[in-house]
Amino acid sequence: MRKPRVAFICVHNSCRSQMAEALGKHLASEVFDSYSAGTETKPQINQDAVRIMKDRFSIDMEETQHSKLLDELPEIDIVIKMGCNVICPFLPSQYEEDWGLDDPSGKPDEEFHRVIDIIEKNMVDLSRRISEGEIELQL
Repeated sequence: MRKPRVAFICVHNSCRSQMAEALGKHLASEVFDSYSAGTETKPQINQDAVRIMKDRFSIDMEETQHSKLLDELPEIDIVIKMGCNVICPFLPSQYEEDWGLDDPSGKPDEEFHRVIDIIEKNMVDLSRRISEGEIELQL
């Protein structure tokens, strides 16, 4: 049986969803495969996010990730919306939730750390819920 595929989505796929993809790979790769995407792309991942993730977790997102569109993803089992403040993108899945995170782009480092702390906490919880069968999926 394959691992569930989890997509972290937002509009631009340049900051929150990229950090979530990186943390999913870092913290939960034994439970699920992590992806991120958006309805628009940016030429590069948010450089503050890149710097802070590298400092905090030794993860170089520019080495392993790039901004992607929703239609570039494989079939997804779980969609996590990062919090769009407008209409979030739609991606078919078996399960969906919205983490409702504010975009830290253009804000001080403390805001990035706050958002990363929430993503990390949510990621551990999501991994636990999948492992314990609280989220039922047909794989």
